[in-house]
Amino acid sequence: QVRLVESGGGSVQAGGSLRLSCTASGYTYTMPCMGWFRQAPGKERGRVATVGPNGIITVAEFVKGRFTVSRDNAKNTLNLRMNSLKPEDTAMYYCAASRGPWCRAPSDFGYWGQGTQVTVSS
Repeated sequence: QVRLVESGGGSVQAGGSLRLSCTASGYTYTMPCMGWFRQAPGKERGRVATVGPNGIITVAEFVKGRFTVSRDNAKNTLNLRMNSLKPEDTAMYYCAASRGPWCRAPSDFGYWGQGTQVTVSS
């Protein structure tokens, strides 16, 4: 059974940094797609960054230049380095995985972690 576990969330002041990690287990192949999504109270879950087949990375426009996603297939981990955090980045952050072929929208992903909270204060 596929299992995704996030870690690294917390509270930080605006301008600060956090690093989220996701460890995947329960399968022996390389999951084609993995990604980070976030959901703030009262808002829909949205894509932050995804790593698709062949390592193709897609990052949401609102985090470009601030967030960096990386994947280690050997360790089955997905990381998200978040710099220059803003109060509007406050949300629950979820790690997700997909067998493909699509790797963009939340509906493309069938496996989800429980999430880790990120709170940015002004």
